[in-house]
Amino acid sequence: MPKKRKIPQRMCLGCHENKNKRELIRVVRTPGGEIELDGTGKKAGRGAYICPNSDCLKKAVKNKGLEKSLRAAIPESIITILKERLEEGRATD
Repeated sequence: MPKKRKIPQRMCLGCHENKNKRELIRVVRTPGGEIELDGTGKKAGRGAYICPNSDCLKKAVKNKGLEKSLRAAIPESIITILKERLEEGRATD
């Protein structure tokens, strides 16, 4: 009997729900200290996840969930890029 593969779960910083890792957007703080979006989910560094909807992004920014999770200040440019991608309907690279 084949083993069932375990689907990785991550918690959204906006709504605090556990969801499949592939359904979420990953924001990463690289070892160099830069904040980037990670479309592959495999970049090296500390990651934080949010749902691909604008309400979760607003909540994560308002309660400083991204900043706390990444242990760094989030540049306004990253928040702007996230908003644009959510509006366009494409949350990954």
